[in-house]
Amino acid sequence: MRDRFLRQLALLHDELIRMGSLCEEAIASAAKGLIEGDAYLRRRAIEIESQLNDMEREVEDLSIRLLRREQPVAGDLRTITAAVKMITDMERIGDQAADISEIAEFLASSPVKSDVHIAEMARATIKMVTDSVHSFVANDLAQARAVIAYDDVVDELFRKVKIELIEVITKDNSLGSDCLDLLMIAKYFERIGDHATNIAEWVVYSITGDRD
Repeated sequence: MRDRFLRQLALLHDELIRMGSLCEEAIASAAKGLIEGDAYLRRRAIEIESQLNDMEREVEDLSIRLLRREQPVAGDLRTITAAVKMITDMERIGDQAADISEIAEFLASSPVKSDVHIAEMARATIKMVTDSVHSFVANDLAQARAVIAYDDVVDELFRKVKIELIEVITKDNSLGSDCLDLLMIAKYFERIGDHATNIAEWVVYSITGDRD
């Protein structure tokens, strides 16, 4: 009985790693598709969203089966509980990466994206997603807490991008539509950072039993 449970728990771990890898690819594809105007990468981010939606249902079903059949306790229970919460954030990361790609299509030739810190914000957000997933894979408490602290960097970049976009519109109001699109994209990056923070917080919970 215990051996079966451990095999299923290992499967849950592997599926979360797969979802995490897809999240990393989705946000990296969306960011590069925006900055470089790469249509293939924009489409790829949208394709990954569909994969993440399917995986969310599969992992949720596996988690529920483990809870019902095995009635785990202590650390195993925390791991499964954290997994159920983490997949929701991972699925939302996929949604927002797809949203970024859809808006980016209208900005392929826009000069505005090179005038603001949107690329830096994208890199910072990708770092948060990558590090949050790695903290889960490595069961690394210190890295999970570092991700939580790093959210302040993304929030500050979001504030900076907003100020820069206001300055662009002030100089040339014909770029207003592009600026609004970029502001929405920056907000999506900021939300992805929040989801990465949530993932890291659930990693902390799975290890310690506490939420930071």
